[in-house]
Amino acid sequence: MQTKDSPLTFEAAMRELEEIVTALEKGNVDLDKSIALYERGEQLKKHCDALLKNAEARIEKIVQGADGAAKGVEKLDVE
Repeated sequence: MQTKDSPLTFEAAMRELEEIVTALEKGNVDLDKSIALYERGEQLKKHCDALLKNAEARIEKIVQGADGAAKGVEKLDVE
């Protein structure tokens, strides 16, 4: 579980999400627990989406000059 000092990583969130999906697919979880797991899964999905969007915004692409050599980088337009 995440804390303020150690936020949940993408990989940890995906592992937890996979565990939730597996538990729900098995179908041996009572209704209240299934609803709680589903809600947690939605939180994890939103967290992963936010982390991916942040990562995409940080990606830079290499800009090539007329001679084909790299001349610098610029932010990748993700929109």
